[in-house]
Amino acid sequence: MIFSLTDEYIFPHPELSEDSGLLAVGGDLDPQRLLLAYANGIFPWFNPEDEIMWWSSPFRPVFIPGKVKVSKSLRASMRKHKFEIKLDSNFKEVIENCATVERKDQDLTWISDEIKDSYQVLFDLGYLHTVEVYLEGKMVGGLYGVSLGRAFFGESMFQTVSDASKVALFALSEMLKEWEFLFIDSQVSNPHSYRMGARELTKKDFLSLLTNSLDFDTIRGKWEYDFTKVSYLYAR
Repeated sequence: MIFSLTDEYIFPHPELSEDSGLLAVGGDLDPQRLLLAYANGIFPWFNPEDEIMWWSSPFRPVFIPGKVKVSKSLRASMRKHKFEIKLDSNFKEVIENCATVERKDQDLTWISDEIKDSYQVLFDLGYLHTVEVYLEGKMVGGLYGVSLGRAFFGESMFQTVSDASKVALFALSEMLKEWEFLFIDSQVSNPHSYRMGARELTKKDFLSLLTNSLDFDTIRGKWEYDFTKVSYLYAR
């Protein structure tokens, strides 16, 4: 059964989703509704011409902070290029690139103007964060996602230089390990996530891990971290 949302900020229990993971349609992208969704393991994913669709996948790929795999080629790339990592310095450029830079395994159309506007508000409120990768002063990769408690919900990533999005994910993983986060949510299963070290959890196990994560205070506002101490990133 697929539920229809009303103006009330209420979601059906995520265990009631269809086998596909689709739980509900309708509602809006108000920040209060979005935060409630993430706190219940639910995320929006839809094409601009469709109603808003809310999902709770039956199996959830997550990264455990500090356990993102660094392949030989990625290690070589990080040593070759003088990547610079920044946090929360240019959300608009990150999400615009996520919406427009082509990639093999992801449809771009879902990042609509409505999505951009709503997530800008989450960024302004200090719940959304970006990891940005620069090369010679130009942004060449990055990702953005929502943070609640000690959980990070990855939304999208991009790169215009080979391996730059992997660098962003690795940098995020190393930072969140130090901050004792419990997981980075990848939302939808794909081969790229598993090659990077994601593990697949059942919905029950994911929701249990999420509950534990929400026992901690959310680190709101602009994030800051010294990435020069991360191995590989600045090893020449």
